[in-house]
Amino acid sequence: MKKNYLYSLAIMLLAAFIAVPLLNSCKSSKKSAAMPAGEEKIEVYCSGPEYFSNGEYFRANDVGESTNQSMAKRKAMSNARLGMAAAIETTVKAVIDNYFNSYTSNKTIEDKERYEGLSREVINQKLNGIRTICEEYTKTAEGNYKCYVAIELAGDEIATGMANRISEDDKLKIDFQYENFKKTFEKEMEEFKNERY
Repeated sequence: MKKNYLYSLAIMLLAAFIAVPLLNSCKSSKKSAAMPAGEEKIEVYCSGPEYFSNGEYFRANDVGESTNQSMAKRKAMSNARLGMAAAIETTVKAVIDNYFNSYTSNKTIEDKERYEGLSREVINQKLNGIRTICEEYTKTAEGNYKCYVAIELAGDEIATGMANRISEDDKLKIDFQYENFKKTFEKEMEEFKNERY
């Protein structure tokens, strides 16, 4: 019985000595296979899927660099706001196009341009209400500051702001159908999310 026990123990130790180097070689080959030669993985702060726009929020992220920390933040915020404004404007233009094609009749190009003008006003106004969801700082080897930011704005705020602004316009409010407009907006937000992935 003692021989069987020693024999079993010897087999297990031998198996362990064989398995450990194999596991390590698999691990290291996996790492080198994922990373091309001469490259190293870097971490980009305030970036990744949790900072992408989705069906509820417009999101944007960017980085700013300066010798002054507050200037680095201003640059990052300015770049992120520009990116967000462009994404919102593209989505809103699609909403207006689809809304006009689906739910309005006897509307002129002038009315459509009026919608677009009002939407730009709303976008500029609502961008003041953005929320910072990530803010990270680093210092470079040269002594510069880098600021990484991610910002978001709820899509509902844009839709509601536009609906309120349109309702104040004497000419446009007559035929405006808020529920249809909101449904069109939500559909565009969902499509915008799907384009990001």
